[in-house]
Amino acid sequence: MATIEFITKEDLEKFKKELFAELKRPAFGIHKKQEQKEWLKSYEVRNLLGISAGTLQTLRRNGTLRYSKIGGLMYYKYEDILDLMNTQ
Repeated sequence: MATIEFITKEDLEKFKKELFAELKRPAFGIHKKQEQKEWLKSYEVRNLLGISAGTLQTLRRNGTLRYSKIGGLMYYKYEDILDLMNTQ
């Protein structure tokens, strides 16, 4: 026959503290930093490539770097940025 266990508020508080302690460990943060956004904004691309806004505009205009415009913002695929870095 199965036994029934009751969870108390104190049990939940203890679990919460243990969980937050685990999340704050340095090893957990490594995985977060390794994740890369799929789409980057213009300023992120400029910082990554070390180029000016004008150079980024030239790359867009001559078709070297594909982009998507949503509202007034330009977005660039991270994959395309890596390809550009590897070809130059």
